[in-house]
Formats: sequence, structure tokens, C-alpha cells
Amino acid sequence: MKKIPELFGSMVFNEAVMKERLPKDVYKALKCTIRRGTALDAQIAGVVANAMKDWAIEKGVTHFTHWFQPMTGITAEKHDAFISPSADGTVIMEFSGKELIKGEPDASSFPSGGLRATFEARGYTAWDPTSYAFIKDDTLCIPTAFCSYTGEILDKKTPLLRSMEAISKQACRVLRLFGKDVARVTTTVGPEQEYFLIDKEDYKKRPDLILTGRTLFGAPSPKGQELEDHYFGTIRPRVKAFMKDLNEELWKLGISAKTEHNEVAPCQHELAPIFATANIATDHNQLTMEILKKVAERHGFVCLLHEKPFEGVNGSGKHNNWSISTDRGENLLDPGTTPADNAQFLLFLAAVIKAVDEYQDLLRISVASAGNDHRLGANEAPPAVVSMYVGDELAAVIDSLVSGSSYASCGEKMMDIGVCTLPAIPQDNSDRNRTSPFAFTGNKFEFRMPGSSFNIACTNVMLNTAVADSLMAFAAELEAAEDFDAALSALIRRELAAHRRIIFNGNGYSPEWPVEAERRGLLNLRATPEAVVHYTDAKNVALFARHGIYTEQEMRSRQEISLEEYCKVIRIEARTSLNMLKKQIIPAGVAWSREMAEGVALKKRIGVSAPAEAAMVQQITDKTAELSALTEALEAAVDGAPSGLEACAMYAHETVIPAMEAARKAADALELMVDKKVWPLPTYADMLFYV
Repeated sequence: MKKIPELFGSMVFNEAVMKERLPKDVYKALKCTIRRGTALDAQIAGVVANAMKDWAIEKGVTHFTHWFQPMTGITAEKHDAFISPSADGTVIMEFSGKELIKGEPDASSFPSGGLRATFEARGYTAWDPTSYAFIKDDTLCIPTAFCSYTGEILDKKTPLLRSMEAISKQACRVLRLFGKDVARVTTTVGPEQEYFLIDKEDYKKRPDLILTGRTLFGAPSPKGQELEDHYFGTIRPRVKAFMKDLNEELWKLGISAKTEHNEVAPCQHELAPIFATANIATDHNQLTMEILKKVAERHGFVCLLHEKPFEGVNGSGKHNNWSISTDRGENLLDPGTTPADNAQFLLFLAAVIKAVDEYQDLLRISVASAGNDHRLGANEAPPAVVSMYVGDELAAVIDSLVSGSSYASCGEKMMDIGVCTLPAIPQDNSDRNRTSPFAFTGNKFEFRMPGSSFNIACTNVMLNTAVADSLMAFAAELEAAEDFDAALSALIRRELAAHRRIIFNGNGYSPEWPVEAERRGLLNLRATPEAVVHYTDAKNVALFARHGIYTEQEMRSRQEISLEEYCKVIRIEARTSLNMLKKQIIPAGVAWSREMAEGVALKKRIGVSAPAEAAMVQQITDKTAELSALTEALEAAVDGAPSGLEACAMYAHETVIPAMEAARKAADALELMVDKKVWPLPTYADMLFYV
């Protein structure tokens, strides 16, 4: 391996490469676009394109692609060669500014939620110069936005970029009131990525994993995660070799993979990068998920990114660590040493609290999926109720502000561990709350609800826009105030009092919390269909219209896509369950009961009584008959799905999923009765505890 500084970003057309290869004026203009969000002069695109092409060809590249993020949740690309024919029958290698700026992929087969008819095929990709081009699989990849022929947004990137502009605009207004001349404010994100690794040979024998990403059947292993010995445990050599290869691939692409460790469940691991702007963090996380799968293949693994691949052990999430910073490096969510006296921090804190309270439905919608429904609230992830944790010190500050009482800070605390050779260490001003969906962790908020397979763009669109809306209201009020300090103090106190209900520092897993949340008027949207129907509530449509993020039609399209995807996922899972039940699981029960019955008959013929074996034959026969009846019930449930997306989604949740769960319960019980040599599927013990 090369030295890491040499390896890092070696496949990225980053600022160092631009500075070396572009004329000074072109480099300066492009850098200004990247750093400050200014418009890029199209005339320089040709110069940039030629430099990109030469750089890529030197690295063995022959093709380029506009790399975009349609509403499938994954990335898409169409490759074109650099070749251009000459009159003499040869070719030259060309890449024009026009090809850099705009592409025309077919838009008819991507999800559009009714924005486009099937016969209306044209779509456009537009270069996003704020995210560096990179080389992947010997192809120059140019990050782009994606829209329809008539201008509707068809991707995840465009609304994210718009939301970043919205929050920057409103945050700059607020900061000017504090006497700060700030040109741009950016939201930064560090997405922690959880995943499972299982042996490829086991994966190939599990139709449910292949078709749905999760195990639809499987009795618990005798040992699961009860001993908590996997969490932060020694990484197995085979997995460590995978992680080493993974890091090298990520570092080549400028992805700052920093932390790696074993997670709670057997075979579960986590990777965390250093923070980047929300746009680049999203691009990098999409690449990370793709590369996780590719590198796993090289090492004889399959990487599972489903939120709940195994029943009874922890599922996988993606913690979205979110903060706001100025172009001068000031973190606007840093409370400093005396948060009670930091009016600027308290105002931005109030903006976030107000945003999360007023748009808790949008944050819940941003993490809604069939897969994540299995994970949320399952004693491993936050509950479906959105709330905020701020820690004891900030809670005390908020209480004092709302009540008008004085707050006495305890100052920095030092911990004496009680061993004379160990130094005293500074204690943070708050603990961590792993049950909180939205927790303040020192100078950022950790949104812990997104699922491991999610594109984080949607979550950050919701968060950026909601906070931008709070800041817009605050700026308008304070700009009109005659006495800024008095108005600021009154505004902070009023808003904290008005939205205090969203703050909960307790145990989100306790049975009392949903009751208390309901008393406070908080939403408890337990399943995806219950959440997604709120997407187009009037207040949400108005929010996105105010900031130019989505039109109402674009919001309705996304609502339709979410409901349609939910219906399709549940239908695929149900049909896969039926296929496995009929062709593998029920035949295994029949085969084993027959083999055991033959043994009982043989013993009887030689005069040996076998009451235990006979009872076991009866139990297996009865369980197989029960399972056969439940299979018929599941098939009837699948066939009875109504038309209409909302009705279909609710039916899937209320009827199809319970029928699947009933069949699974019987099948898992049968697994424990059938000999391993007959059972057709790798067991949980096989998959979770490979060598």
C-alpha cells in the first residue's frame, strides 16, 4: 500500500489536481463556486473538461459518466467513451464542456411518482461542481443533479443542494444581526454506517437474503448477542483484512473513513467518516455502501445493508451527525464554556428545537421504509416517537431561561478515576442517550433514526429546510426590533417555552414514554404507511414552497414513490416467503417426519417400543400441517391486496405482514424439530458464527 497521504484522494479531481492542471483564473473561479456557492461561468467548462479528460486518461480511463442519484435510493450511471471519430477513420480522445455540463439519460424507467409518463423519456443531468469528479471502475464519474425534460426534480441531490442554500441564506441573516460578516454557512454531516458481513456460501443458499436482503425465516441461535462480547471486541483476522482493503478503496476516493469496530450483534460492524458538507457526505456515503458490497465479494463475504437482516439481534442504522458551520470555521452549535451566556448559540439551539418540534412528522417520514419499521423501537434503535435529548446542563439552562431564574454553571468537571497513576480527565457536560432519536452530543446533533440502507439526502433536506424556516422567522422578527438585545432575549425564552415538549432526556425504551409522548401531543407514527400520508399535509407543502425546495406536485410524487415502494417490498417478501415455504420448508418437515416414521415402524417390526419417537413424528406432522394452513392464509392475504396506494400500504401493514409473521413463527418452530441434515437453509448459528 502507498503511504496514506499519497493514496488519499488519488482518484479524485480535487483542489490539488485542479490547482496543478487548470489556468489560475479558471481554478480561482471553480474554487469560488465550490467554497462559496457562486454561479459558475459556463465558458470555463471546456477548459475544466479538457483537464479532467487528460488527468483521467493518464490513469487508464476510457469512459466518463454522469453519476446521479435517482429516487431509487441508489446511484445511476451511463458510460460514454471519450472517443470521437476523425475523417481518416481513426479516433481522437475528446471531452467537451457541453458533455461535462449536461447529459441526457433516459428518464422513463426511473421512479417519478407520476411526474413523467412512460412514453416521456427525456431527462437531463447537470454537473454539480461542488462535489469533486472521481474515478471508479476505470470510469470518470461526474456528480450531477437529475431532472425531467419539463424541469421537475427526479433525484435526491437537487433538493439537498437547495436546502443547503436555504439554511445558508437564513443563517447569514441571523449572523449579520450579531455583527458578523459571513458569506456562507454550511451544514456538515458525518454518517456512521452499520452493516453485517456473512459468508458468501451461506448467502447463496438463502433465497430470502438474495431477494429481500433479510432472513424471512430462522430460529434464534443458542447464542446471540446476550453476552455483549462482540461489541468493540477484537476484530477477526478475516474481517480485519476486509476492512484494510475497504479503507484503501475509500481513501482513494477521498472518503475520510476514520473509525471501524465490531457492533453489538454478531457479524455486525460499523464505519464512520470525518465530517464533510452535507452534499459531499451524501455522495461519499452512497459510494461507501457500493464499495462495502464490492470489497466484501473479494473476501468471500456478502455485505448486508438491510435494517434488520436477522430477527432477535440488533439491526443496522446510519447515525446522521449534523452541525452548522460558517465559511470561517465557526461551529454555530458549539455552546462554548458558558452556554447560558452564549446568546448566539442559544438562538441557533432554539431554531433547531423549534424545527424538530414543528416538523417531527417530516423527520419521521425521512426514515420511513419497510426495512426500518423492523428496527425502530426494537430495543436497539430509537422509538418511532421523535424527541430531542439535550443533556442535563442544557436542560437546566433552558429551564432557567423559561422560568426567568438565574443559572449557576458548575464549570468544567474533572473525573478522578481513583488510580493514582491515571490522570484526571475532563468530564463532558452531558452523558449520551442511546434511546434518543435526536440527541445533542456536544457541538452537533446525532439523528439516530435513519436506516443503514438509506440515502441520507432526504433526512438532511428535511432538517436543513425546517431549521432554515425557524431562522427565517427569527431573522424577520429581530431585524424589525428596536432593541435587539431585549427582543433576542424574549424570542429565545418564548421559543424554548413553546417547544419544550419535544425535549426528553429519559429512557425512550420505557413503556411510560409513549404514554407521556401522547400527553405532550407528540406524534407516534409506528409504521411507514402511517407516516408517509402526512408528507403532503398543508403545513409541509407550505414549508417547502417557502424555501423553493419542492413544488406540491414534486412532494406528491415522492409520497407516491414511498407508498409504492412499501407495497412492492412487502409483496416481494410475501411471495418469497411462499416460495420458500412451499418448495423448501414444508417439504423438509414432510421428509423428516417420514424418515422418523420409518424408523418407528422398523423398531415396531422387531418388537421395540418407540413412544418418544412416535410422539416426535406426531409433533412434526402437526406443525407441518399448521404451517401448511398458514401458508394458504398468507397466499390468500397476498391475493387480496386492494388497489390504491394508501389502501394497499395499510393492507400490507395490517394484513400481509401479520400473515407472514404467523407463518414464520410456525416455520421457526419446525426448524427446531427437524434434523440439520434435512433442513434446507443455513441456520442463524451457521451465518452469525462463521469461522
